[in-house]
Amino acid sequence: MKLWRRQYFVSVSLLLALGGCGSATVSAVGAKPSAKWVGPSIPSPAGGTVQTTIYYGPWLCSAAFMARCERRCVAEGRAPLLGCIWLADIKGDWQGRFMALPAAAGGRLAVTHCCCDYPKVPDLKHRRETWEDARKTFRRQWSSEFGDWPKSETAHWPGHHIFDLAHGGAPLAPDNVIPVPPGVHHVINSAYPACYDAAGKWRAVGPERPYVD
Repeated sequence: MKLWRRQYFVSVSLLLALGGCGSATVSAVGAKPSAKWVGPSIPSPAGGTVQTTIYYGPWLCSAAFMARCERRCVAEGRAPLLGCIWLADIKGDWQGRFMALPAAAGGRLAVTHCCCDYPKVPDLKHRRETWEDARKTFRRQWSSEFGDWPKSETAHWPGHHIFDLAHGGAPLAPDNVIPVPPGVHHVINSAYPACYDAAGKWRAVGPERPYVD
């Protein structure tokens, strides 16, 4: 995510907090997320500091996200919608000054994937090699925005492609890759085949608030 994208995210977060509009998972009720990553507080281009937290699913998509995916599939000429996976939530907590007074704000962005009727690509091997060749550079760029790329005791977390490479996802698009714990990454990857199967569970509608902090 480029600097302007993070500034936009912070601005959206401020609007959510100051305007009284809730995000997809504020005041959530449900189970604990499968994992959570909390980044360091880093300077914000909008002033003050921002801290990023990622909550991991996967969860069934809410009715609103399902409807949004259906519209997307139609717009792209890839109807019907076969399924929808709510992969994670990215939370931004901003602290700084507003009108010369100490202030805090925050918001959340849901990370979802719409499994439209996309065909499998013929160049999957090339897409994977492109990611492998640039993975370290991608991690450094991501780290400059959010803090060090997460890692376990022995290795960095995998980078998960939200729009999967097998169906046309861009290998190096900044908004198409998020770090995911290895165990959760296995679960998420296992969900994709069922998401592209109209008879799979990812066609079902889930709650608006699937987890608690």
